[in-house]
Amino acid sequence: MRYEYTYRNNGPELWQLSMYYTYGSMVGVCNIIFTVAVMALAVSRWNDAGIMMRCMMVLGCLLFTVIQPVMVYGRAVRRANAVTRDTKVCFDDSGIHVTYGDESSDMKWETIKRVSKKPTMIIVFSDTTHGFVLTNRVLGSGREAFYEYVASKVNKG
Repeated sequence: MRYEYTYRNNGPELWQLSMYYTYGSMVGVCNIIFTVAVMALAVSRWNDAGIMMRCMMVLGCLLFTVIQPVMVYGRAVRRANAVTRDTKVCFDDSGIHVTYGDESSDMKWETIKRVSKKPTMIIVFSDTTHGFVLTNRVLGSGREAFYEYVASKVNKG
């Protein structure tokens, strides 16, 4: 089998990746607990609170629901705009072959740490923090076949 893709991730795709990992971790659990607690405080104490306390409660409710995602989105767009060339990546039986502009490299399947399947993307990790983000836009209708292929190669390695 051989799968070949040429792509460049955009800001919304990098934002989704960040949101998956933020809210799929202990940090996300803490964010959710904090937000629910502040909302409960706001509902129960709104009438007794002064204007300053009301502002703090509104800010607390918006912190992880609006403010943080907007800031992460801005960072993701800046990171995406910094990438000026497409990445060409080829997955075959001998490994992964990557071309970025004039640079190219090859990786054996044994060096791939894991593959992660998210609702809108598949991430192939070359180490614990770096990898290839292949979105549904890039993968198209071959998403499931690609995932099965890569997962079988990573499990063998």
